[in-house]
Formats: sequence, structure tokens, C-alpha cells
Amino acid sequence: RGAGLPATSVAWGPWAAHGMAEAVADRWRRHGLPAMDPESAVATLERSVNHPAAAALIVADVEWDSLAGTMADTRSRRLLHDLMAHGSPGTPNEVTTTEGSLRHRLAGLGTAEQDRVLLEFVRSHVAAVLGHRRPEAIDADRAFKELGFDSLAAVTLRNRLNGATGLSLPSTLLFDHPTVTALVKLLRTEALGLRNGADAALPVAVAADDEPIAIVAMSCRFPGEVRTPEDLWQLLIAGREALTEFPADRGWDLDTLYGPDPDERGKTYVREGGFLEGAGDFDPKFFGISPREAVAMDPQQRLLLETSWEAFERAGIDPTLLRGSRTGVFVGSNGQDYATSLRQAAAEHIEGHLVTSSAASVVSGRISYTFGFEGPAVTVDTACSSSLVALHLAAQSLRQGECSLALAGGVTVMSTPELFVEFSRQRGLAADGRCKAFAAAADGTGWGEGVGLLLLERVSDARRNGHQVLAVVRGSAVNQDGASNGLTAPSGPSQQRVIRAALANARLSATDVDTVEAHGTGTTLGDPIEAQALLATYGQERPGERPLWLGSIKSNIGHTQAAAGVAGVIKSVLAMRHGLLPQTLHIDEPSPHVDWSTGAVELLTAPTPWPETGRPRRAGVSSFGVSGTNAHVILEQGPMVSDAATDAASEPSSVVPWVVSARSDAGLRDQAARLLSTVGDEAGPASVDVGLSLVTTRAAFERRAVVLGADRTALVSGLTALAEGREAAGVVRGAATGSSDRVAFVFPGQGWQWVGMAAGLLESSPVFAERLGEC
Repeated sequence: RGAGLPATSVAWGPWAAHGMAEAVADRWRRHGLPAMDPESAVATLERSVNHPAAAALIVADVEWDSLAGTMADTRSRRLLHDLMAHGSPGTPNEVTTTEGSLRHRLAGLGTAEQDRVLLEFVRSHVAAVLGHRRPEAIDADRAFKELGFDSLAAVTLRNRLNGATGLSLPSTLLFDHPTVTALVKLLRTEALGLRNGADAALPVAVAADDEPIAIVAMSCRFPGEVRTPEDLWQLLIAGREALTEFPADRGWDLDTLYGPDPDERGKTYVREGGFLEGAGDFDPKFFGISPREAVAMDPQQRLLLETSWEAFERAGIDPTLLRGSRTGVFVGSNGQDYATSLRQAAAEHIEGHLVTSSAASVVSGRISYTFGFEGPAVTVDTACSSSLVALHLAAQSLRQGECSLALAGGVTVMSTPELFVEFSRQRGLAADGRCKAFAAAADGTGWGEGVGLLLLERVSDARRNGHQVLAVVRGSAVNQDGASNGLTAPSGPSQQRVIRAALANARLSATDVDTVEAHGTGTTLGDPIEAQALLATYGQERPGERPLWLGSIKSNIGHTQAAAGVAGVIKSVLAMRHGLLPQTLHIDEPSPHVDWSTGAVELLTAPTPWPETGRPRRAGVSSFGVSGTNAHVILEQGPMVSDAATDAASEPSSVVPWVVSARSDAGLRDQAARLLSTVGDEAGPASVDVGLSLVTTRAAFERRAVVLGADRTALVSGLTALAEGREAAGVVRGAATGSSDRVAFVFPGQGWQWVGMAAGLLESSPVFAERLGEC
């Protein structure tokens, strides 16, 4: 217009009938901006363009009362106040809580009470923005995005909080503080003028470079219906293999996949492998994941979430208490082919999730995001050595003080049969799918799947925190083959160097190690090279009566690829704790391609006792990647803490509660069944110990049950009824419907009832007697 040309700028409100705002029409309406009728809007457009004085216009239907309700303080906005005066003069303004009044409300309260006040305050505003009627139903630990916030809702909440507190909060508020809990912490800091934790100097952990690393928990899924380390041990000592036919639930064309000719394109000459049963099973609600996103998620990510949770619980740690901690995640992964299956299925409903479903970085990052960890999150792909390299990096990170706890391990799930087809072309697979490690009959490797995780902690921290030390990572090393005889060809000298480097890192000699869990894939080239490297290092200067024992778990479960190294670690830790070296299967006789006379190395062709010798048991674990990255880890036996047998003295003299919780009724029954499998035996842990662990080392969920019993028989009976979904005496079920921990009302009884009150509890509970004595 300054140049004498006609121009009109129109800011439009939402349009109805297939307008761009249709998807968010309900939210706009709650904000006082209902969708405009198209005919009326077009007529307004004509009048606006032709109006001689119209340069900038806002054209929208406005419900002033609703608009005012979305603002915490309309008086502070002069333009809105003037419009309200003309549009709806009778609209009341909300009461404003200024920064001073908020500070006044918080002053004099304890920290817990301040957080409670602020939690109610923030929840009320979040509920108002989302249109929820029950603020207490807002999950304080779920990300705002998962609660339904978009950029518009985020700005609206920021504006409401600014108006209600008098603070000047940034537009990035919900991105910097993505949960109600995080927002409460910020508001408390800002309102009370406390030093912001983000500005404070981060504590630097002082850690020794040579401090051993403790393995405080292990979790896993492997072929053969192995869901726990205990299941894996039973499979190993029974000498079972876990190979099955190709799975029928993955969309593979099983009718045309097999072909006996190695040169036939698109086919494999193998019919069996080590597959995870129910690899696609997952409870997304447990982790706060939508069903749509769960379908798009790589099964490897789903399995890692499950085994991560289990690792913490097995260590006696409530995972929900680690949110915001410097916990690290180091995961080995060598393939993300699930996205290929999704694209082939042309599933339109999963668009928008394909990037995160197939990105290697998300394999570790999703664990950190879901649990709220703020330590390093690293995905490692060095092929078959991935999980051992991840363990090596995790140990380094712990020693350097980058993290206080660390998850380390690996995962492999084959969503497509491409690996079978590719290695069939290379003739690298055993015809029967079995790994015959170091055997004369070796004819190739056999593929398997699995996931294994280790929970790691510095030994000093583990002892201080009361965590059981299953084993100790004494040392580790990683190197590369470099310019070897081929990109995928192994290098014996490089393997010798990585072993010697790991021994030096552990400050041990080769004779200090009793056994090696080998890479041992069963190939005619790789096994002899590895055996010669072991003979040249561990096999020298050893007494004849104490050879190095050599085995490979791949003979039981197949080559689980990125999970192979951690599978060997879990096997070695279990063997240390049981004092028994499991048999390696399928060895008809030692490979004739190895000169076994050059060193004291013996194959584990039968289960072999691993006796105490006056020093800790020690094991080496090797993994060598197809790209040339080699890893070797030295493990040492942890202190053995025998489980105290249950006896009459340890059993309760009064009622003991066993508390179980889950996110659903079905989950509650499953939890009861799992607990029953552990405590059902009379020789199991003491009832009072079980009760203590259930309330101090487990997360508390919405669906809850308490089994009450004066003796073990009553407790087990009640737990059985709970697992079967039956009503029974001493079993109480219920649901937690809020997060308030305030006492609403206590009826103390009448005066004559006080005489002798709690006398029975005083006699039966040492803890109650001690606290009463303190009073």
C-alpha cells in the first residue's frame, strides 16, 4: 500500500469442511476458535479484499468466554481486555496467582509438600489445556508429547503458567522440561529463587582407571524358550540344542525359501536355525507406547526394553527411581531389517514411525528415552563382536565416571531370511544348521537369535549400594585385523594381540585364566585360526594337569551374531557360580586342521567340574567381527554369598504381607505366577525376606494385591489363588487411583481402646519395636 498498490494480509481462523485445521478442530474449539462455515468465510474474504482501508485483518469466529478460559490472566493482555469489553463484557477473569503469591504459598513448606502443591498446580493447567476433567489422572512422568501435546498446546500451557505465576517461561518450556515432574522441579526452583540445577557444576565422579567392574545383574532371551539366565543354565547342563525349523509367523515364503543348490538365487540350503519363540510379543502399554508405534518398532527394540527392565529388577533396583540418573546404555546390534518387512507389507498406518523403527541409534536411545537415563547411549555395530565391544566401552565409561550404572549387551532378531540366503551363496553355513566348534566335522556356522544384557557398576559402588556381585570384569581389549588376507578373513596375530592386551589390562598372566568361551563359529577357516591363537597365548607355560578348557555356546543356540559375545559372558558367569563347565556339543573329534600339541588346550567334550583352587575362577570370552574388529574380555568370580536356607527361626511369628503390583489384572496374575515359581519351594528364601524385597526393590503399579499369611503355607496358598484369579482368604486386591500420599483421615478409636493397642505388633515386629523405642 505504501507503493500505491492494493494489498491485504488476512490471518485466518480455522475453516470447517475439510480445511487444514479439521484435524485439530476440537482443540481450536476449546480455545475459543470454532471452525468457520466456508460460505461465510468466503463472503468475508470478498468484503475484506475490497475494503479500501483493510491492510491487515484477523478473520475468525471467536467464543470469548472459551477464549478467556484458556488464558490465566486476561487483564495482563490489553488488546484481549479491550476486545473482551466489546465482545463479552460480563466475562469474569480468572484469579491470577502471581510469582509472589506462589512463592508465598510455597514458603514454610517442606520440600515434599512444595512438590505436592506444585504438582496439583501444574496438573490443573495441563488438564485445562487438554480438556481433561480429572487433573489427578495426568501421569506426571509421561512426556507431554505422549499426553497429547502438540506445539499449539505447548505454547498455550506456557502462556497459562506465565500468567498464573508471573514468571517469564520460554517458548521451549515443554521441550526442555518434558514431563509434569520436570516442570514441577523447574517451577519450584524459579518461584523460590533457588539455583537452577542446570547451571550448577555437574558432580565429577572420581574413578580409578583400573577399578574392576561388577556385573550385578543379567537378563536374556535365547532360543529354546530361554527367558532367564536360569533357563539358559538348565539348557546348558542338560546338553540340549535349541534349533528349530524356520518360524511360520514372520511372513517368510517357506514354500520357496529352501533349495539344496547353494548357487540357486533367493534360496538357502539350510532348513533350521536358533529362533526366538514369540519374538514379536510385546506389551506396549507397560512402557507407555502406542499400539501404532509398537507395530512399527523393530522387535529388537521391544526385546531390549523388556530385558532392560528385568535386569534392573534382578539387581533389586526399581527402574522408575533411575529417571534422570547418569545411567549409560551400550548395545551391540548388527542389523535392522525389520523396516524391510514393514515396507513390503505396505502398512500405511505406521508411516511417521519408520525412521525411529529402523535407526541403529534408536536401539540404545529408546532405552534411555523410555527410562529417562542421562548417561551415554551408544549403539555398536562391529558385527559378531558388537556386544563385547559394547561391554568394553561400558566398562571404560564407568571407570571414567561418565556414568554410575551401565547396561551393556547385544541383540539380534532376523526379521527377514536374507542372512540365510546371502551366506548360502558364500557356502558359509553348515548344511544342518549346527555350529560344530573346533570339530573335525565342522562345515560352517548356524544362525541364531537372542538378546542379552548385563547391568554393570563399579565394584566399590556395588558394595556400597548392597548389590550382589555376580562376577567381575577384570579387563578387556579391542583391536582390528587391519590389512589382513581379506576384508572378512580372520587374523591369528591380531587375535593373539587382543588377548595379550586384555590380560595386560586385567594385570593377569595367561595361566591365571582357567577357561575361554571362544568365538567358535564352526567354520573350517575361522576355528583353526582362533585355536592356534589360543594355543599360542593361553596354551603356553601351563602345567599339564591344568589345561585351558575351551568351549562355545554356539553349539547349543547357534551363532546369535550381535548377541553372541554377551551370551558367552552369561554362560561363563553361570559356570563360575555353579563350579561346572558345560559340554560343547557336536564335537566328533578335535579339528585335524589344528596342531593341538603346541599348547595345553583341551576341548570341553563333556561337562567338567571347575573346582576351587584358592584363587578366584577366571574366564576369557572372545568375539571376532566379520569386518575385522576383535574383542576379548577377562571375567573373574565374584564373592559367593550363599542363600540362607529357610528355617523355623527365620519364619515369621505373625502375619507377613507379600505385595504384588502390575499395570493390568492379567499382568497381576502373571506376576503372582512368576513369584510363585521362585518361592513355592520350601527351601526358597525366607518369607520375611520375600516381603521386604517386594516392597523395596520393585516398582509400584496401578493394579495391586497383597497376600497375607502367618506362615509360608498360607502365603503360598494365597499366592496360588492370586495367580489363578481366584478369591481366597488373606488375598486383597485393589487399584491405586492417584498419586497422593497425603493422609486424609485417621480414626484413633475411643480412649478405652488405647489400652494394649499395638502390643501384639510390638512383640512380633522388631522394626516396629525399634521405631517405637526411638519415640
